[in-house]
Amino acid sequence: MMPLPHQECRWGILSTAGIARKNWRAIAKSHIGRVAAVASRDVVAAETFIRECQASCPQKSTPSAIGSYLGLLEDPGVDAVYIPLPTAIRKEWIIKAAQHGKHVLAEKPSALNAEELQEVLDACQKHQVQYMDGVMFMHSARLPRIREVLDDHERIGNIRRIASHFSFCGDDVFRSANIRSNSMYEPHGCLGDLGWYNIRFILWANQWRMPTRVTATCLATIQGKGSPKPVPSEFSAELWFDHGVTASFYCSFITVNQQWSHVSGDRGSLFVDDFVLPFYGSEVGFEVSRPQLTIDGCDYHMHRRSERVSVSEYAAGFSTAQEVNMFDTFHDTLRSPHPNPKWGEMTMATQRVIDAAFHAAGLSI
Repeated sequence: MMPLPHQECRWGILSTAGIARKNWRAIAKSHIGRVAAVASRDVVAAETFIRECQASCPQKSTPSAIGSYLGLLEDPGVDAVYIPLPTAIRKEWIIKAAQHGKHVLAEKPSALNAEELQEVLDACQKHQVQYMDGVMFMHSARLPRIREVLDDHERIGNIRRIASHFSFCGDDVFRSANIRSNSMYEPHGCLGDLGWYNIRFILWANQWRMPTRVTATCLATIQGKGSPKPVPSEFSAELWFDHGVTASFYCSFITVNQQWSHVSGDRGSLFVDDFVLPFYGSEVGFEVSRPQLTIDGCDYHMHRRSERVSVSEYAAGFSTAQEVNMFDTFHDTLRSPHPNPKWGEMTMATQRVIDAAFHAAGLSI
C-alpha cells in the first residue's frame, strides 16, 4: 500500500444515501479528509446532494458530481471511497473500488454472507487497499473507558451475561418504500441494519470470542412494495460462549427508539443506554452498578450503589464526535506501508454471527 502522495485524503462518495450526509460532515471535520466527488446513477441527483450538503457543511472546494459509480472509481483525484450502497450490491462495488486502487470504508453488512465477504477482503488485500466498515461507535472515546471498567475485576468481576437492544419504529412510508423493507436490496432486514451493532458490541465486550451456539427467532416481518420476499422487522437471538458467558440481542423496526447494552458480571454490571447513536450533548457515558442488599431484622434494603462514568465527546457534528474519529482512524491506517487487517477481521466475525442467526431463524436469502 502506497502512502498518500499529499497531505489530504480525497474521498469519493458512491451514492446519495441519507447516511452519506452525516459522513460528508464527518469527512469535512476530520483532520485530512475532503470530499472530492459524489457519484449517482443520475448526475442531477449527485449535483443536488452536493449543493444541499455544501449549504449545510461547506467543503473547501465544491466536489465533482459524477453520473456513474464507475466514473468516480476511475477518477485519479479520489484516494478513498465511502460506499453506502445497498447490501445486495456492496460486494460488487467494494471489489471494483479495490481493483481501481481506492481505499474503502463501507456500510454494513459489507456482503450478503461470509463467503462473499471473504471475496471482498481478498480483493482489498490483493490490491493493498485499506478496508473498514462504518460502525461509528467503535471509534468513540467512550469505548476504551468501557473496556477499562470491564477489565476491572473489582468493579465487574467475571462477565457472565451480555444483553443488547437496538430498535426504532418505522412509519408507513418506511414499511412500504424504504429499501430496508425490500429483500431485493436488504434481505437481512432489521438483523443487518440494527442487529449488526448488537452483535458487534457483544463480540467486542467478550474479547472477540466467537459463540459456540446460536439460536434465533424472527418475531415479525415486513414486505415493502416490490419486495420479492418479506424481511425480518423484529428479531431476537441467544448466543452461548465458552467460559460460561451467554448473550442475547433484540433488534426491531417496530419498537420505539432504544439502543442499549448491558454487561453483567459476578461483582457488578455496566449499562450504556446510547451505545450506537449518542444522545445529544457534549459528553458520552455509561453507568456502573454494584447494588447491595442489607438486612437488619425485618428491614430489607436494596442500595443502588451506582456511578456515572463520563467522557468528553460531542454527540455529532463536532471534531470529537465518533464519526469524525472513524475517518481520522481510517486516515491513520494510510500512514502505514500495509493495510491494517484487524478491521476486516472484525467485520468477518460480525458477519459470521449474522449468518448463524439468520440461518438459525430458518431464513434464507
